Amino acid sequence: MGKSLFLQPKKSITMKGIYTIILLIISNVFMTFAWYGQLKLLEIVPSSKDWPLFLVILMSWGIALFEYSFMIPANRIGAMQNGGPFNLIQLKVIQEAVSLTVFTVIVITVFKTETFRWNHIVAFLCIILAVFFAFKK
Repeated sequence: MGKSLFLQPKKSITMKGIYTIILLIISNVFMTFAWYGQLKLLEIVPSSKDWPLFLVILMSWGIALFEYSFMIPANRIGAMQNGGPFNLIQLKVIQEAVSLTVFTVIVITVFKTETFRWNHIVAFLCIILAVFFAFKK
């Protein structure tokens, strides 16, 4: 029987880990704009303040669709249950570390509402420690 077009080629564990992290980064860019983009929109389009809440929610859901389009494959590729390198706790800790990193970069560079301070560095060191301990045997 011929190969199905839907079968994934066998990938190394390392490549699955890299693909997972890349997809999580892309997903979290969309997530940040889905959750907080409407606040930036207030700056760009001041009249959006008068938009009905359901319209803002629908706009955010539209963006979140792209978030899920990257998040779900990231979890499927990265999960041990599917031949990936990460258990569920590791996947979640990685996702949170990526989420906070992407959020911080976007807030500082796009939204420009925050400045990066020493306590943020300490917080990121704690996140790195969390990732370290999640992978500790």
